[in-house]
Amino acid sequence: MRRRLAALAVISAIGIASNAQAANNDPVGDLLTSMISGALPGTGVFNVKATLYHAGAKGVGALDSLGCRVVPMRTIAVDKNIIPRRTVIFIKETVGLKMPDGKPHDGYWYASDVGGAIKGQRIDLYTGHGKASMQPMQKLNLSTLTAVKVGKFDGCPPR
Repeated sequence: MRRRLAALAVISAIGIASNAQAANNDPVGDLLTSMISGALPGTGVFNVKATLYHAGAKGVGALDSLGCRVVPMRTIAVDKNIIPRRTVIFIKETVGLKMPDGKPHDGYWYASDVGGAIKGQRIDLYTGHGKASMQPMQKLNLSTLTAVKVGKFDGCPPR
């Protein structure tokens, strides 16, 4: 009797696996992917560890990985295997921060840069020129933030 039950369980598992492979919607695969990437299942929501970077730092130039000028408080560096470049990201924790022009930040960032240390669930937020540009955002350095994919952009990020 045990052998029959075991055989039925194996046959059922094979049938489920082959159906899951044929289906476009794979909830188990989505769950595993979300666990690896940090995204909530079926969404573009990520919990990411943030660090800050500025122009004038070692290895940081005026251009991002797309060849565009980096934009203070708008450019983020990402792991392009997790968050594709040219993705518009909303980060709720940055809403209201003071922008270089004095206006409050609306929370929108543009994934246009990559970095050697940006692997997995990490992002770098570009603050501007020099260490002083990092001061208004210092509380976010090394924090876990909620990053939501909200769209795509063409060309270079808006200034």
